[in-house]
Amino acid sequence: QVQLVESGGGLVQAGGSLRLSCAASGSIHRIDDMGWYRQAPGKQREFVAHISSGGSTNYADSVKGRFTISRDNAKNTAYLQMNSLKPEDTAVYYCNADCVSTARVLANYWGQGTQVTVSS
Repeated sequence: QVQLVESGGGLVQAGGSLRLSCAASGSIHRIDDMGWYRQAPGKQREFVAHISSGGSTNYADSVKGRFTISRDNAKNTAYLQMNSLKPEDTAVYYCNADCVSTARVLANYWGQGTQVTVSS
């Protein structure tokens, strides 16, 4: 089994920064794509950023130029650097990853989420 654990969320003023981390652990053979999603109260979960195993990235238009996704393959960890935060960025942020287990089974995993609150 594979677990994803997010950390780094919190309360920040508008214009501030936060760095989220997503650490994968368990019976991991390989991690392919990793991504971040968010869900604000009363809204559907939405895509934020994605990074491939080779480091290619893409972003939602709403965060382009402000957020940066990265990963450390040696640590099985993905990061989301969030700058120039806005109140509308307030949401629970979830990590997502496609992982191949040591049993060579590919599956998609979600973390439990970390709250980000941006005050105006």
